[in-house]
Amino acid sequence: MKKNMSNNDRFIRIVIAVILLFLYFTHRIHGYMATLALVVAVIFLFTSFLRWCAVYQVLGISTLKKKKK
Repeated sequence: MKKNMSNNDRFIRIVIAVILLFLYFTHRIHGYMATLALVVAVIFLFTSFLRWCAVYQVLGISTLKKKKK
């Protein structure tokens, strides 16, 4: 897997994941929305730590800055 996620992208995903986990564990959201929030939070954390996003890969997107030669 080739890295395709910048540090800014990772930070935003981690912040969103923490907010979603907070809402989930404090029971601020219920039902299917709670399950969806948990799944999205786990995916965001997983992709952030890998620095790789499958959706970016499929779409040919990379938020990494290109290295100067």
